[in-house]
Amino acid sequence: MQKSSPLNVIWLFLIVSATVVAAYNGKMAALTEASFTAAESAVTLAIGLIGAMALWLGIMKVAETAGMMRFIARLIRPVMSRLFPEIPANHPAMSAMVMNMAANALGLGNAATPMGLKAMAELNKLNPTPGTATPAMCLFLAINTSSVTLLPLGVITVRASAGATNPAAILLPSIIATIISTAVAIIASKILARRSMVTPVESPLEVTEEQGETTLDETAKTELIPPGLIGNIVFGGLIVAFLAVVFYRLSVRGLPYIFTMVFVSNLSNWLIPVLICLFLLFGYFRGVKVYEVLTEGAKEGFEIAIRIIPFLVAIFVAIGMFRASGALDILTAIVSPLTSLITLPPEALPMALIRPLSGSGSFGLMSEIVKNEPDSFLSFLVSTMQGSTETTFYVMAVYFGSIGIVRTSYTLPAALCADAAGMLASLAVCRIMF
Repeated sequence: MQKSSPLNVIWLFLIVSATVVAAYNGKMAALTEASFTAAESAVTLAIGLIGAMALWLGIMKVAETAGMMRFIARLIRPVMSRLFPEIPANHPAMSAMVMNMAANALGLGNAATPMGLKAMAELNKLNPTPGTATPAMCLFLAINTSSVTLLPLGVITVRASAGATNPAAILLPSIIATIISTAVAIIASKILARRSMVTPVESPLEVTEEQGETTLDETAKTELIPPGLIGNIVFGGLIVAFLAVVFYRLSVRGLPYIFTMVFVSNLSNWLIPVLICLFLLFGYFRGVKVYEVLTEGAKEGFEIAIRIIPFLVAIFVAIGMFRASGALDILTAIVSPLTSLITLPPEALPMALIRPLSGSGSFGLMSEIVKNEPDSFLSFLVSTMQGSTETTFYVMAVYFGSIGIVRTSYTLPAALCADAAGMLASLAVCRIMF
């Protein structure tokens, strides 16, 4: 018999406990308002995601048709084959997962989500039990929620705007914490996967590398027409001009500029346009009809954005009601004696509790603390927490909801282990380095 998802119990607990606490605190009006506001916010977010998903899934389609996926898969085959032995090394899912992880590592949140949804869609094609998460899906989600972030540019920008003396000081602590949380996510997923395997099931995941190669080829049947001489000259000239501009700006600014905070904060503004041009130009020079293929891939992004609305509404309403009722404050008070044993500042406890639930909520809390005390230990700690962890429930709701997964297996326990490891690692590293 299939077990139900842990999200069922957790989601219902959030709703019911919020109602009980709101009734005791006399906040039923605020609770009602929070439920409608959260539902509206979920739909607004999903609609806002349509553009980003359509754009990036269209760009992914261009790169896929041009053969970039095959190239990326070959580069990362040794590592990914060890992490996901049940997925063919040349399958499109491999490349999509890598591009998602790379986007997360670079702090490109808007680009990471569509790539992650693409990876889940590809993994679902190999799913022998529709509606139930496979081990590969559980591991990918756990890694995703552990937030492999090498450049927490958003957090650094907030610290810079608040006037912190060294805004980029959280860079190294965040990298250490996110590496630890990711390692814990992988270890926990592998251990839980072994415990959950009661009887072996023959599934389409057990396919050969040649079959994976064939699957990848089937995604790129669009006719390739190499560009003519004029096209090569025009776009080749634009590439040269761009490189010349980059060299000019760096030479004018001087070498020390590269190591300054200004350069790091501006990096996020450069990465997205450069990546877009890189993928599209690669497709163009390979003979892909970039406009036609991009619009074809964008249709998939629109469909996915609509499909995740019910899941976003459910999770947003539960979290919104839980916070509005005052239940989160009670939970903070209950666990504060335990956190004092590990020298976690009481002011940082709400951040640790909110982070897995609400990305916008934790970002707002972090921004407020940083604004009030930009150079304090508390500011340093919550910035590191924000930069080295991810919103677990949001990621699970969006990624699993996009492919209709209702039984999430051991994903949540593995992800929460990674969250706890990330928070504890952030505290330990900040205590040492501050």
